[in-house]
Amino acid sequence: NSKKNNEGVYVVPAFSGLGAPYWKPNAKGTIIGLTRNSDWKSLVRAVIESVAYQTNDLFNSMKKDGLKPKIIKVDGGMIANNWFSQFLSDIIDIKVTRPKILETTALGVAYLAGYQIGEFKSLEEIKRKWKKDVIFNPKIKKSVRFKLLQGWQ
Repeated sequence: NSKKNNEGVYVVPAFSGLGAPYWKPNAKGTIIGLTRNSDWKSLVRAVIESVAYQTNDLFNSMKKDGLKPKIIKVDGGMIANNWFSQFLSDIIDIKVTRPKILETTALGVAYLAGYQIGEFKSLEEIKRKWKKDVIFNPKIKKSVRFKLLQGWQ
C-alpha cells in the first residue's frame, strides 16, 4: 500500500445489501470522506480496509454471543497481500495466521474427496497437512485502531 493512512476515506461495500451482523438487504454501498486530494489509491485502500472493518463487525457480534477467538486462520487470494493481512490483525486485534497454501477452501474440498475414497484414513491425517506460512500480530496503537473504527462506524 502506497498511502500512509486512509485520509478519512471509507467504503461500505453494500453492493447487494449488508449481511451479518447487520442484515439490511436494502442497504446501499457508500463512499465517504472524499476530498479534492483523494485519488484512486485512496479508493483502493478504502475498499481493502473495508474487508477488515466488516470482519471486525462480525467479531464484535461473536463476542456478544460469548465467543472470544485468540487467533484466526485465513485463506484466499486477498491474504497474499501482506499489508492487508497485517491490517486485518491490527483492526480485529487478534493474531492472524496465513497458511502456506492460500486457497485452502478448494484444498479442503479435495482433501474431503480423498477422505471419502480412502486416500486419507482420518480427518486428523488431513489436519496435519495444514502448514502455516506467516503469523501477523496486532501492532498498531489502540488509539489509532479506535480512531479508524470510529471512522468506519
